[in-house]
Amino acid sequence: MNVVIVESAAKAKTINKYLGSGYKVIPSFGHVRDLPAKNGSVEPDKDFEMHWDIDAKSQKIIKEITEAVKNADKLILATDPDREGEAISWHILQILHQKKALKKDIEVERVAFNAVTKQAILTALSEPRKIDTPLVEAYLARRALDYLVGFTLSPVLWRKLPGARSAGRVQSVALRLICDREREIEIFRTDEYWTIDATMATAKGEEFPARLNAINGTTLKKLDIKAGDEANAIKAAIEKGDFRVVSTDKKAVKRNPWPPFATSTLQMDASRKLGFSAKQTMQVAQRLYEGVDIGGETVGLITYMRTDGVTIVPEAINAIRGMIAREYSQRYVAPFIREYKTKAKNAQEAHEAIRPTDVNRRPSEVAKYLDKDQARLYELVWKRAVASQMASAEVEQTTADIEVKGRDGKTYTLRATGSVIQFEGFLKVYEEGRDERLHAAKGKDDIAPDDDGSSRRLPALQEGDKVTDRLIEAEQHFTQPPPRYSEATLVKKLEELGIGRPSTYASTLAVLQEREYVRVDKKRLVPEDKGRLVTAFLEGFFKRYVEYDFTADLEDKLDLISDGKLEWKDVLRNFWREFTGSVDDIKDLRVGEVLEALNEILGPHIFPVREDGSDPRSCPSCKTGRLSLKISGKYGAFIGCGNYPECRYTRQLGDVNGQGDTEAAGPDGKQLGYDPDTGLAVTLRSGRFGPYLQLGEGSDGEKPKRSSIPKGVDAGSVDLEFALKLLSLPRDVGMHPESGKPITAGLGRYGPFILHDGTYANVESIEDVFSVGLNRAVTLLAEKAAGAKSRFQRAKPTVLKDLGEHPDGGGKIEVLSGRYGPYVKHGDVNATIPNGKEPDTLTVAEAVELITARAAKGPSKKKKPVRKAAAETKPVAKGGKVAKSKTATKSAKTTKAKAAKSKSEPADAET
Repeated sequence: MNVVIVESAAKAKTINKYLGSGYKVIPSFGHVRDLPAKNGSVEPDKDFEMHWDIDAKSQKIIKEITEAVKNADKLILATDPDREGEAISWHILQILHQKKALKKDIEVERVAFNAVTKQAILTALSEPRKIDTPLVEAYLARRALDYLVGFTLSPVLWRKLPGARSAGRVQSVALRLICDREREIEIFRTDEYWTIDATMATAKGEEFPARLNAINGTTLKKLDIKAGDEANAIKAAIEKGDFRVVSTDKKAVKRNPWPPFATSTLQMDASRKLGFSAKQTMQVAQRLYEGVDIGGETVGLITYMRTDGVTIVPEAINAIRGMIAREYSQRYVAPFIREYKTKAKNAQEAHEAIRPTDVNRRPSEVAKYLDKDQARLYELVWKRAVASQMASAEVEQTTADIEVKGRDGKTYTLRATGSVIQFEGFLKVYEEGRDERLHAAKGKDDIAPDDDGSSRRLPALQEGDKVTDRLIEAEQHFTQPPPRYSEATLVKKLEELGIGRPSTYASTLAVLQEREYVRVDKKRLVPEDKGRLVTAFLEGFFKRYVEYDFTADLEDKLDLISDGKLEWKDVLRNFWREFTGSVDDIKDLRVGEVLEALNEILGPHIFPVREDGSDPRSCPSCKTGRLSLKISGKYGAFIGCGNYPECRYTRQLGDVNGQGDTEAAGPDGKQLGYDPDTGLAVTLRSGRFGPYLQLGEGSDGEKPKRSSIPKGVDAGSVDLEFALKLLSLPRDVGMHPESGKPITAGLGRYGPFILHDGTYANVESIEDVFSVGLNRAVTLLAEKAAGAKSRFQRAKPTVLKDLGEHPDGGGKIEVLSGRYGPYVKHGDVNATIPNGKEPDTLTVAEAVELITARAAKGPSKKKKPVRKAAAETKPVAKGGKVAKSKTATKSAKTTKAKAAKSKSEPADAET
């Protein structure tokens, strides 16, 4: 018996069918051990000794592998063909050696295959090798670096910047890119400029567009015409003038296809064309790689999806070129085999590009076996790979210059351009999204493949032809700031800078969002204030470690390690020596010093220039205090007055105008008017938790009446009438007909509500608080009471999706809604669906993998009931006090120790 170790259950099932009864294929479910998230997992003082931990789930997997190899003739390590896959094989082998589970005569082989097809697997088994030690050492160095950065910087962040969660080697640099772009946008100053656009017509009446290009032979630059008066003067000078064609130029150019996909370019194009996040792209690609059921046969449809190579093996190239000839004709086949090289830094060219395992499986034919996302991504991979070996598109570009003598005596030149696709070539199959500006090699007369491919033919124009103007327009424009990064453009930038690896981009972007450092708005990455604070802190005190060149240089060194050209512990020693010095430099800094440094770094963002020219940091309330960044361990960062507690002015970090109108606010907030009943002033103020209303100032130690601004209401739109209504709450609705007790309506921390005898019921909007009647209130309270009772009665789960029968039999698989979220059920096994995965998109293969993983964990442990000790058995100490038992004392100490430990340990390090 030969034991084969792979990474996933889906892959194990497919490979088992290919290999037969002489093999036992066991999935490891990814990494079987990792550095535990606590101090001391990597010990620099002990030559970077690393302490690994095997979690409970992996313990069961290791036990299964250990039992299987006891009587095995051969152990075949067939994990993924990348650095992480090599590391998993190394970990498993190390554990088996430590357990002395391997027989002396057992053969141990490492095989790697790029596609889950029978031919690829059999070929790999015929070409075994040893574990690649330099590749493992590169993994160890990367893992140690990530741990040391994360578990050294994160505690510093917590102490000096409460509310920050973590820092990481790649994560922090990616965050800096996003924050730097936001800073560029904020400091951008818009310039006005004008263009002169014309609609011209030939003698035959054929219309075409043209634009002013030169005046008196001098080519205009973008911003040369700065004002409307100047533009309109030019328009008046040339309208209805004598326009003549002075030159025409036709040029044949070629557009070359893009290389087949690497991980980063797949993520980019899937983002642009399909709207997928990087994480979603990798999840869908993983399923296509591991195998899907095609007519009763499990087939891997694409090659391995974590790669930065753009080469394709010769046999696949031949198959693609043959298919092109059959499907589209020989004219569409490139006249030579196209060979590509990646432009990304640190690329590992040995890895093959992402391509279909069999190009003859056309997207239209396999779509019926795939879910919607899988079908769309497979089509994208298929088209890109096919297009990469197709002929170039042939385009005819035409340029015509037209002159006119203006009424002001100047000579004006307008230029008309057009292009026509003469031969589609690869464009018949594939056109890349608009963001990317990458390409394959260009010839002398080629144009980059990102040029506009739309056809716009000019009419036949000859030198000397007279043309007339149908319309002349002076168009106003404004320069635009650089756009925020999308996931696609950020991945591209990281790749260009040589930061991170294709396999890390999706997880890096996910971490930034989970930490609430970044949010996604209209598919663009927007830094949160928390993220900007962390970036400013790292730039101020650890600048070297968030510099792009430094991080890219570290990636270069990791690649040299994987090539066997650099000793991995030397890299760690050099890094650690400098890094600890930087940490020591900040150790004794007080939080106040850190905040003042951040005030300077973030100044343009949190203290923007005021229109009246006054000091942006002067307090708008007391006028004498100086605004500064403040940190609350519970509520995070906010802006407050330095004269606290005499001046209690505060505002949220992102609210640079303090409820949008600081300039109009008096020393005690923006005054809206006076309450006619009490004569007290009604003011709109800004606190650390947002804008609120206040009536008067309070007296005799009593706090003034206040009301928060309801969610969804713009504080700037609140007037005196609405403010008085809010301050009048709670409102009496009436007496409950059964209890005789009052019902009131009000606004609380969880929104608008009605209240009766301690029972709250939510209402839909703030308007309902002022309008809800007695009958409606009684109904809402009754519904709330009925809902409370139903919580004690377990409702039958709702079936969200029926996935049909389990492939191995044993009943159907269903997706259900539960109390704690959606889950998948098969027989007695319930498996939670991971966060971020939509239940309605779950496939049978994904469900089977979740069920298999859950079953491997065994039945869930039920909590034992707590037995209360009888009162008379408690020992009595002197003085009649009940003494603590040893068990209770030990339990309390354990609880305290755990609490102290949880405070001292970073929540996570970057992976």
